[in-house]
Amino acid sequence: MIRRVPALARLVAASAVAVLALAACTPDKTQVSPDDAAPDPTSTETPAPGATGASDVYDQELEWSECGDLECATIQVPLDWSESEGDTIEVALNRHRALDEDARLGSLLINPGGPGGSGLGLTEPFVVSAGDALLDSYDVIGFDPRGVGASTPVQCGTDQQVDEYYIPDRVIETQDDLDQANAAAADFAALCRVESGAVVENVDTVSAARDMDVIRAAVGDEQLNFLGFSYGTQLGATYAELYPENVGRLVLDGAVDFLLPSAEQASGQAEGFENALTNFLRWCGQRNSCPLAGGVDAMKSQLSTMMERSLEEPYPSGTEWGVNGNLFVYGVVVTLYDEASWPFLEQALAEVAGSGDASIMYELANFYLDRDGTTGEYANNSTWAFTAIGCLDDVPGDEWTIDDVEDFRAQMLEASPTFGWWFASGAGCDAWPWTADRHITSLDEAATAEQMLVIGTTNDPATPYWWSESLADRLGATLLTYDGEGHTAYGRSNQCIINEVDAFLVDGEMPDSGTRC
Repeated sequence: MIRRVPALARLVAASAVAVLALAACTPDKTQVSPDDAAPDPTSTETPAPGATGASDVYDQELEWSECGDLECATIQVPLDWSESEGDTIEVALNRHRALDEDARLGSLLINPGGPGGSGLGLTEPFVVSAGDALLDSYDVIGFDPRGVGASTPVQCGTDQQVDEYYIPDRVIETQDDLDQANAAAADFAALCRVESGAVVENVDTVSAARDMDVIRAAVGDEQLNFLGFSYGTQLGATYAELYPENVGRLVLDGAVDFLLPSAEQASGQAEGFENALTNFLRWCGQRNSCPLAGGVDAMKSQLSTMMERSLEEPYPSGTEWGVNGNLFVYGVVVTLYDEASWPFLEQALAEVAGSGDASIMYELANFYLDRDGTTGEYANNSTWAFTAIGCLDDVPGDEWTIDDVEDFRAQMLEASPTFGWWFASGAGCDAWPWTADRHITSLDEAATAEQMLVIGTTNDPATPYWWSESLADRLGATLLTYDGEGHTAYGRSNQCIINEVDAFLVDGEMPDSGTRC
């Protein structure tokens, strides 16, 4: 997952979109009430042993309270793990209790991706789409990682200030363009520091993984059972590197091979979205309602013409923001995460081609940004949390010059003739003033952990299939393949995937190597 280019960085933040969309259309499962499900929801858990001498936070006990159909709690974790007995911040949790207390195995921690995705928001849709055996056997626990959502958050100014940073087109063609982009990034970071204090300096992935070990101990589990989607696979692999002896059963769905060089990650993702667009256009071309004509190459040319127009003269949206190049691409790519969303892209392109209006594309872009297109209000802080987390994780290197940008643009255009220009826009993390205390540069320790399953989708646009192959190889993990379109597989693809994953998580039965669903 590339950090340097903000436009690309936001792509992986939509990792849970497909899961949530599916969940919204799926009948709810029968649930027992808290009164029928063993201990009273306000009771405390007996913590499992933590890391010896790591921090007093391992001694805390959780108190759960009802919050709708779930239970909620908050834990304290060190603000700065390098000063583990210093100030603390909050991490918010919620829980869906195991439906069969006699079959209960412990807790399953879940993460939707991002970084910046809300685990609290994933729990209910996950419960709708998960297999019965899993729900019988595990307390499903969602959490907002440090800096995200209901946990102690990263804040970066007003909605208008956020708009001014993320929405305008910033095509970098000269050194002066690059300098201005870096200055804008530095100003935005300074605004985040004013609004968030030291939190913005401590929301890196290693720190979030350490928080997960506190959660494991607080819920009374000797080992961590975990299912992470997209960036959640980076979080899970990082946990395994830090605490290989504490790994229970780990499922990493839609893998991010974050140890690949940044440019290689970027070109892989650019190529993935180009391939997903090709598949959409083949589908669209078979429909009488498709607004684009000719073969795939001709349709791509027509789409590129629309994008070029949006850069020069934004399409009207009915709001103060016209649909510029940035918003146009957001609107297109958000539909490529799941083939079920392709009709929305067809409608949006038909509107642009027919009337020159881009109201539907604008709404798609806002869905991508978790933003209300009418009021301009952001539903959560996932957009800027992504930047803060991603730039802390970014390994500092030599500052880019315009020559570096041009070389990178050429590489991106080769990987994706349609989206390459966009992948190469933005200044990246050169101007971000902080970096994490620790960067994971190998997974040698993680490879000693047992019971790890990686899931890859063959036509995944955001996390290409070969990333799952590569991460599975680094971890010495089993690879399970879903032959299909879209981003991630569990709860979004087919019953075969649910059966294989549940058999692993519930019964410890690892799929045979090479299993395809």
